[in-house]
Amino acid sequence: MTHVTVRRVYLKLLAVVYLMAFASLLVQMGGLIGGGGILPMRAWLAAVQAQTGAERYLLVPTLCWLWDGDGMLYLLGGLGIAAAAVAFFEYAVVPALAVAWVAYLSLASVGQDFLSFQWDTLLLETGFVSIFLAPLGLGRAARAQPTPVISLWLMRWLVFRLMFSSGAVKLLSGDASWWGLTALTVHYETQPIPNAPAWYVHQFPAWSHQVATVQMFAVELAAPFLIFFHRHPRLRLAGAGLLAALQLAIAATGNYGFFNLLSAALCVLVLDDAHLPARWRSTVVEPTAAQPTAARPSRSWPRPLLIGVAALLGTLSLIQLGATLRLIRRLPTPLAAVYSWTSPLRIVNGYGLFAVMTTTRPEIVVEGSEDGERWLPYDFRYKPGDVRRAPPQVAPHMPRLDWQMWFAALDRWDETSWFAAFEVALLQRRPAVLALLAHDPFDGRRPQFIRARLYRYRFSRGPEAKDGSWWVREELGPYGPTLSAEQVVADVRN
Repeated sequence: MTHVTVRRVYLKLLAVVYLMAFASLLVQMGGLIGGGGILPMRAWLAAVQAQTGAERYLLVPTLCWLWDGDGMLYLLGGLGIAAAAVAFFEYAVVPALAVAWVAYLSLASVGQDFLSFQWDTLLLETGFVSIFLAPLGLGRAARAQPTPVISLWLMRWLVFRLMFSSGAVKLLSGDASWWGLTALTVHYETQPIPNAPAWYVHQFPAWSHQVATVQMFAVELAAPFLIFFHRHPRLRLAGAGLLAALQLAIAATGNYGFFNLLSAALCVLVLDDAHLPARWRSTVVEPTAAQPTAARPSRSWPRPLLIGVAALLGTLSLIQLGATLRLIRRLPTPLAAVYSWTSPLRIVNGYGLFAVMTTTRPEIVVEGSEDGERWLPYDFRYKPGDVRRAPPQVAPHMPRLDWQMWFAALDRWDETSWFAAFEVALLQRRPAVLALLAHDPFDGRRPQFIRARLYRYRFSRGPEAKDGSWWVREELGPYGPTLSAEQVVADVRN
């Protein structure tokens, strides 16, 4: 069994994911963590430096320590896009993937709340291991290099942990909606950023959602074990197909950035070259033992290095999986030290979305006023607002402010550290922050007051949708205190 074409297809997909991730960040970074953003990177790095000293380089691994200006953010984003393009066209794949990984780690390390999603850590872990899967060499001829078996199985182990953990955490949480098979009756309307197909699927009868929940558990808990049927290619093909199909179904009914594409791309590595169309395999043939040594690519990853990497990642991932499954409570001191040292690099991570299902949808509506009497809402680009606006299709773009607004609505105002900073940015009318929104209701004028109101949203049903409404909402009350421009000025002076 060979895996040259499988590796080529996977690495091209990974390059596409990197391209999407960096491009999505480039149009948002200024408003999120730039100098005029919600959580400016420079101020945050200064606070970290004051608290940690020289240890900051290990705790926050980022090239932004060299230059903490906005230019560095855009430089890293541009380098990431360039590296992704080089990897896609199969030139200098290892250096390109290394540059992309370092650039993304540097951004994720300073992204604070806005780069703390599971797909960010998944991309970093995937990207790191993929460096050792990729062929050495600077030219396209290196693509015929044999695929390292150790690296291939590290990637398959990652697929298993990602998929199996996603199912296991739902049951281990003890959440009644998962155990009662009712989670999907509310999931489509309570997920962070629904799309239009989610509205239609939500209208299906309850029994169909229960059936779909059983199918989901079957795929997440059983299909990952098919990965390890090394001598049964058809079983592995079935497992990869089921896992990828689940990701496509999730992508069709929600907006999860590049997560579903990356997860489906990983499933490609479960396959052998023989599973792929013959025309894909015709361009590159992996050298075999029967071929003359001179005909084979001369450079390959040193086996001792791959064994060392596999030992480190394998040990750390077993610890992480054991913690996820609640089998490990305390680590021996040496292992705990290694785990702590490597954690900031995010090369091994825990996975499992929606362990506890959100059964209702609180939604924050942010409003501004010039006189404290007439309030105008700030419309977000993607999250629910106007009940007659159709839920958008935004993936693979990842609108990070809109996503964080979903999390904020689940917590109290004083438990969401970035939200007050967002309100202050609106009072100060920072252009980079306003660019993250659909429009400025004050047409360039500065509001004097900002407040946030909490509503409960749900999808419309039957007659409720006849007037074009996609949502029905009811007001719950204030989300937090009203902030005034005068108060902000006083705080700055103090």
